[in-house]
Amino acid sequence: MDLDLNGKRALVLASSRGLGLGIAEALAAEGANVLLCGRSADKLAANCEAINARGAGKADFIAADLADPAFPEMLHQAAQDKLGGVDILVNNTGGPPPGGAVGMDVAVLETQFQMMVQRVIDLTNRVLPGMREAGWGRILTVASSGVLQPIPNLALSNTLRSALVGWSKSLANEVAGDGVCVNMLLPGRIHTERVDELDNANASKSGKPVAEVREASRLAIPAKRYGDVAEFAAVATFLVSGKASYVTGSVVRCDGGATKSV
Repeated sequence: MDLDLNGKRALVLASSRGLGLGIAEALAAEGANVLLCGRSADKLAANCEAINARGAGKADFIAADLADPAFPEMLHQAAQDKLGGVDILVNNTGGPPPGGAVGMDVAVLETQFQMMVQRVIDLTNRVLPGMREAGWGRILTVASSGVLQPIPNLALSNTLRSALVGWSKSLANEVAGDGVCVNMLLPGRIHTERVDELDNANASKSGKPVAEVREASRLAIPAKRYGDVAEFAAVATFLVSGKASYVTGSVVRCDGGATKSV
């Protein structure tokens, strides 16, 4: 299927590794030009070199940190300079520290809110006018299955990512008539470094070997395995494609059936 992505300009956040990198690679394979961002310039440069060596879409990068208040302005300007604008924005952020809801540190909550919610909304506000003027745009926010079924020991993530659900749906309703589709994509246990970190944290909290924790996690998934980054990236690529022009305001799961709700 031709996804109508050839020559489209995509800004993918947190793309030095994991889900963000997988999405950037998949978009470039379909002919989109991608701008990667993250904190590690060395990793980003290596990622871009690998993408460009494969042909199809081109890749460039900017090293930037969500903790920097200037992040949205910096990313928007870089996208103008390196891509000439943004047709596709993939809002992807790293996860906050694990922990429970009881005694949640409000100072940490505020800091994580700024990085995971406030700056995502700020950046989206900056790229949206160009999309609306062009009559075509895609905004995809990667969150977590925890917004539908709260994940134990990830109370901060459950709280903050849920805030983006209401925002994303509200935005979708306001810009659908302008040709801009706004959706959310929820990963379950997709095997990334982040998932390994969470498995290690859960093992430490429970006092169980990490292999035992990981096996129990796999068995709790109807698919009986962790997902692959490429599987997740394929879903993301479709959602930001030309073929998904009538999909907006949706929350899509890619979790191997793990979420219990209908």
